[in-house]
Amino acid sequence: MIRALVYLLIILVGLCLSPFIVGKSGYVYVAFLDWQLETTVAFAVIAMVVFYGLLQLLEWVLVGVFHLILSSRYLPQRWRRNAARKHTLVGALALAEEDWPAAERAMRKGAEQGEIPALNYLAAARAAQYQLKTEARDAYLDKAATLPMATTAVTTTRIRYLLRQGEVSAARELLDKLQPSSKSKIPVLKLATELYRAQQDWQSLKLLLPALLKRKVLSDDEWHQLSVTVNTKLLRQAANVSEPELEKCWQWLSRAERNEDANLAAYASGLNQHGKHGTAIKLLSKQLKKDTSAAIFDTTAEIWQTEDTELLALLQKLQPKLENHADYQHCMATIYEKARDFAAAKEAWQLLCKLSPAPHYWYALGALQEQLGDNGAALVSYKQAAKKAD
Repeated sequence: MIRALVYLLIILVGLCLSPFIVGKSGYVYVAFLDWQLETTVAFAVIAMVVFYGLLQLLEWVLVGVFHLILSSRYLPQRWRRNAARKHTLVGALALAEEDWPAAERAMRKGAEQGEIPALNYLAAARAAQYQLKTEARDAYLDKAATLPMATTAVTTTRIRYLLRQGEVSAARELLDKLQPSSKSKIPVLKLATELYRAQQDWQSLKLLLPALLKRKVLSDDEWHQLSVTVNTKLLRQAANVSEPELEKCWQWLSRAERNEDANLAAYASGLNQHGKHGTAIKLLSKQLKKDTSAAIFDTTAEIWQTEDTELLALLQKLQPKLENHADYQHCMATIYEKARDFAAAKEAWQLLCKLSPAPHYWYALGALQEQLGDNGAALVSYKQAAKKAD
């Protein structure tokens, strides 16, 4: 465009100057071998401009023809790419509509000449998974795995599908290849957490906890709850092995973890399991003097024996403070039944049913009332249990 304007400007200047040079046209003589040319300066200039214009036009024609030839050579490939884009769009819409057969078919077709074939194969595998076509799903994943930068995505997808099928061992083999750590991606860490839970591999989950905390995979409350669950499971597993193993596991915990009610309760239960009842009672008694949780009360009721009179006296002293505490009343009701103080046990069960009217609490009250011969009251309690269970 700019070049054409320059040419037009030159022509206009020439037209403006032409009246002044009329009669003073000048003279041009060109001789080459036996060929001679003689003309005026004005005609020579005009001829040169026309010649350059024709040369420029010839250039445009040649470039256009050459571009057309090259374009026609690759035209079928362009058609295939456009068709692949169309199939991918149709497949994405089918996925959104959860039309799995149509999604699988469209994504498979779009992968052949698509710009991102890994995405098409993964989407086709997802559609096949929802149709329970495991062989087709694995075939799509195998094709996607051969493409650049898709290995981790394919592996995590395989693990997720294997978990849904209940093939935990096969999923674990694939997960071990990824070696989950604090440097792993968050989806890998989430999969590892889910898989370790499914396998009840609390040891591996314990080693993964620092990475989960560092990468903020879980909220603070979720992480803390998971940490408590893992530690209590490890303590109970160790207690089932031997007392030295229990002590080793207990010492492995940090000071803050050893102060957790749930961990301390699991440790006390393990000590009682290995004949260290007195030590367990001392631990629980010390903790009962502080603000305690359901884990401490449940373990206290579980391991309490009739000779533990000091512990019972301590619990009774807490009555004014914890009268409206459901976990405390459940503990006292269980201990009173063990001590065969049925009147106190009935009172505790009645108060517990008011605080937390769960069906199993009403049923326990009814069983005690029936044992005491109060069949009418027992019938009412059983009806309440049935009503709460509905």
